[in-house]
Amino acid sequence: MSIPASPPSQSAFPAFRALSGWTGAQRHVVVATFLGWTLDAFDFFLLVFVLKDIAAEFHTDISDVTFAILLTLAMRPIGAFIFGRAADRYGRRPTLMVNIVLYSILEFASGFAPSLTVLLILRALYGVAMGGEWGVGASLTMESIPPHARGFVSGLLQSGYPAGYFLASIVYGVLFQYIGWRGMFMVGIIPALLVFYIRRTVPESPSWSTQAAVERGSTWTVLQENWRLGIYAVILMTAFNFFSHGTQDLYPTFLQVEHKLSPHEVGIIAVIYNIGAICGGILFGSLSERFGRRRCIVIAALLSLPVIPLWALSASPVLLAVGAFLMQFFVQGAWGIVPVHLNELSPDTARATFPGFVYQLGNLLASVNATLQAGLAIQFGGNYGLALATVAGVVAIVIAVLTIMGTEAKGIAFAKAVPAE
Repeated sequence: MSIPASPPSQSAFPAFRALSGWTGAQRHVVVATFLGWTLDAFDFFLLVFVLKDIAAEFHTDISDVTFAILLTLAMRPIGAFIFGRAADRYGRRPTLMVNIVLYSILEFASGFAPSLTVLLILRALYGVAMGGEWGVGASLTMESIPPHARGFVSGLLQSGYPAGYFLASIVYGVLFQYIGWRGMFMVGIIPALLVFYIRRTVPESPSWSTQAAVERGSTWTVLQENWRLGIYAVILMTAFNFFSHGTQDLYPTFLQVEHKLSPHEVGIIAVIYNIGAICGGILFGSLSERFGRRRCIVIAALLSLPVIPLWALSASPVLLAVGAFLMQFFVQGAWGIVPVHLNELSPDTARATFPGFVYQLGNLLASVNATLQAGLAIQFGGNYGLALATVAGVVAIVIAVLTIMGTEAKGIAFAKAVPAE
């Protein structure tokens, strides 16, 4: 496939240009998929704030409870493949609605777990549902929007992840003292309401009707035919998932255990660093439309390195908050380019499956992160900060190297829908 040149009218502010020429249907698609990923992340990150409390109730160690995070991440590739194939065959829109209902119900059920074993099972099932949302939502979005808006919308869509973390931070800081860890999970039923909005306002992808006639099993064939690209993408997404989860999942625990901060203080710092994450994702996603996907990923990853000491080794809450803001600005800055980068690299006939599947396989390989960092903290004499810094520094360099070694397909034309006969 040929890659068209960038449009001649390049604005100095690519985000402004990206907002031009949209239809009402396209706006609804972006709003719905952004909220779908935001609320999915909201449900996921509620857990990271209450690891200590769950461990106390079930009389176990925090490292045992972090196994729930590992299971959730490990099961996400299964969901990405199942829901991705369903979306490639039956449509993005109905698959997305089913997906959102499932993860909401499983999140709600987690609040009733009578034991750690039951909670682990529910979090594993939740991982299947969570794993399907990103790939389906990203393909629906990228196939629906104007091509010149892909970079900006990629950053916006991926910023749904820290936006969900942001909402979870608020719920934890404001409501935890009243509803406890079980109530935190029960709040997770709210995303199911999004289905009514999707049903009423969101159209099917304009590219999907081309895929609808694809024979059963062809999605797997496409993945096999593109195995080299698939292996590269999985390795890259493994590094990316270590980058995000390695700087997010145990950070509240680090603040609670090592710095003895209260739930209110932890919640405030989490809100601050998630604002940084949202800003970084949108900015670097927009810049990638002008300067290229790979170049912006490399810059964002490398700029995180000098921030690590401030983020993980500072002594005061103020410096920790500043470091956390900057760290997530660059971490999610790199991540903001991932949705468009993977969708542009993806084969047309497997766009709902390929990006989500390789992303979630990377999640599977990186699912040991929380347990790994908790174990490193023990090896370092209880120093969570040093454990966080070690992982973040290594993977930032790995991401830069892998990205330089890869390729990109910025601006490539997606398959167009054909008229029904």
